[in-house]
Amino acid sequence: MERVVSLVPSLTEAVAESAPGLLVGATDWCSHPASLEVTRVRGTKNPDVEKIIALAPDLVIANEEENREPDLAALREAGLDVLVTEVRTLEQGFAELHRVLVDACGLARPAWLDAAEAAWAAVVPARPPRRAVVPIWRRPWMVLGRDTFAGDLLARLGVVNVYEGSDERYPKIPLEALTASGADLVVLPDEPYAFTADDGPEAFPGLPAALVSGRHLTWYGPSLAEAPAVLGAAVFRST
Repeated sequence: MERVVSLVPSLTEAVAESAPGLLVGATDWCSHPASLEVTRVRGTKNPDVEKIIALAPDLVIANEEENREPDLAALREAGLDVLVTEVRTLEQGFAELHRVLVDACGLARPAWLDAAEAAWAAVVPARPPRRAVVPIWRRPWMVLGRDTFAGDLLARLGVVNVYEGSDERYPKIPLEALTASGADLVVLPDEPYAFTADDGPEAFPGLPAALVSGRHLTWYGPSLAEAPAVLGAAVFRST
């Protein structure tokens, strides 16, 4: 394996940290590592298919949630090898990272992946658990629902997602329903919507707000090694 294009920001970081120089292309949203210098191929939802084909990669890395099937089909029709990951739990995240890095790219298993597994294996969830709503967007308000990687991470820390039983993975919920949900915490990540101390907490008066790093909450890559400590500090500092 000599040339890889990644259409998933977290997997871009995982490959770049494990094998500098292997990546030849990544999306405009692939922000880590900050020193990454590769050809940019637009966004995860609107990749420049022709530019990717021109890069002649040995492998294109994608994700079933972040990327659109018509784009991936066009890449396959051009003869490219496309690996599509699915990550909805921490265990899936670890398994898919091994599949991408070791099985597909032929790399040695990176030390940071072992460190990440060890860090999460040592987590003891807080008791009693907190009940949280986790918005990911506003105008309209959208929250974490069922079967999400971020929800699984929070649950392992002792934070139960109020909407984990939803029929949808990212349901749209009116603000008045969110504030009446019985939650005792609101968790506000800085991506995909960039919630800040001045944009988000004011919508939940009287409810403790935890501003968290979206990279540590939603990315499956090197950030997983420090995610338990970073997320735990942010969430339980808000109590």
